[in-house]
Formats: sequence, C-alpha cells, structure tokens
Amino acid sequence: MKLRKVLSTLLAFALSVTGLSVTLFAQVQGNWRAESKTARSITGDLVFGSERLSLNFMTFPVAEIRPLTQDEVLAAFSSAEGGKGTGHLYRLSISGEKRFLHKNNLCAGLETQWMATYRNGKNLDLAFFSNAAPPVFTVEALNTSVNLCGTFSYTRW
Repeated sequence: MKLRKVLSTLLAFALSVTGLSVTLFAQVQGNWRAESKTARSITGDLVFGSERLSLNFMTFPVAEIRPLTQDEVLAAFSSAEGGKGTGHLYRLSISGEKRFLHKNNLCAGLETQWMATYRNGKNLDLAFFSNAAPPVFTVEALNTSVNLCGTFSYTRW
C-alpha cells in the first residue's frame, strides 16, 4: 500500500513537471510580428510551433534545452524587467548560407546553433548564437562574445 502511494506521488510529480515544460514552451508558440528594425530587415514575422520555428517561410526544428534564470535573462536582454517574463534556451541549426529578407543571414555566414528567448506579456525577444558550445549568459561574457549574432524583438499578432 505504501509503495502504491509513493508510485502515484512520483507519477503525479512527473506529470506536473512535464506539463510545466509544455506550458512554458506553449507560451512562445504562435504568430509573432517583427517589431525591431533588425527583425523587420532580417527575419520578418515568425511562427513558433511545438517543435519548429518558421522564419520568412523557412522552417527549422528547435529543441528546448532549459529555462534561463532571471539573472541570465537580465544579462541577455536589455528589455528584460527584473522578475517579469520568462526565458529559455533552445538548440537549433540554421545554415550560414540561408538567406532571409533582403538577402540577409542571421550570423554573418556562420551556422546559427542556439537561440535564447525572453517572453514578457505580448512581447518576445530572441537572441541567436553561432557557437557549438552553449552561450554563457553573463553581462561580461555577452559583451565580449563573438558568437552573439543579434537580438530581435517581436509582438503578438
């Protein structure tokens, strides 16, 4: 009887954790209108699906790696407000040869391998990175990073 109670508690915990990660990812799912100048000139509007990101009618698989801490969000995104919004790190692969709006690419000809998101209400900010190693989210590391390709801002349609 005790074992059954422990197992049911563990199952309930596992389902709640799984549901939480699906809920967090679902917060960025949907259509987003390009807001910043860089977003309007490079990516245009975007669509987040459950496991895909569509930029300028090109679709790329994405995988959520982990949530970002509030300190990491504050270091990576100038629009971040302390304690508000959520951030996540994603893995993806966008060839440096892919051209988007106005024949621009994301990372100056390098493969884009990481994406960080920050969602606060109807606003979404993205940062793209070009290194095989995950980015380090400190102000010092990001200020000297040659792997940060750019940041882009979007709003909910």
